[in-house]
Amino acid sequence: MRRQLVILGLCLAGLMSSCGYHLRGTGSSLPPHIQKISIPMFKNFTTRYELDVKLTQKVVEEMIARGKVEVTSERAQADAVLIGEIHSFNVNPIAFAGQGSADRYNITIVAKIILRDVTRGRIIFSNPSFVYQQEYEVPQGSDFESVETEAIAKIAERFARSLVITILEGF
Repeated sequence: MRRQLVILGLCLAGLMSSCGYHLRGTGSSLPPHIQKISIPMFKNFTTRYELDVKLTQKVVEEMIARGKVEVTSERAQADAVLIGEIHSFNVNPIAFAGQGSADRYNITIVAKIILRDVTRGRIIFSNPSFVYQQEYEVPQGSDFESVETEAIAKIAERFARSLVITILEGF
């Protein structure tokens, strides 16, 4: 019986080592010749002030943190260009405190994203409606307007992480 368990364990170990498993954030679905990416300022078609600045900055930071490609501000030196257009930013209350004031909001960002290979003239990634959605809880005694700057900063960071993972990992 013990011998069978040892054999079963070795078989499972062999299967696990050959299954193609890899840690999240370590893969890349980009073509190997893409070494430098330019990320110009996203276009903001919403009324939310400086949303374009915050999202672009966080996408650049996340791309740099992943270390798969170099981010360059010089479009002429880039192998690819990541273009973003923010089409909507919605904040909707979804839970209410005792006196009818909202204490939880659903925040949704919809953006058009295109990653263009400038060396070969092809589109590597395209999503006309990249949707990022998250709930945001407002501390008791506050309203969304008073914590809006902090909320948008957190949402921008998570939007960027989701977008970069989608592009680099191919999910």
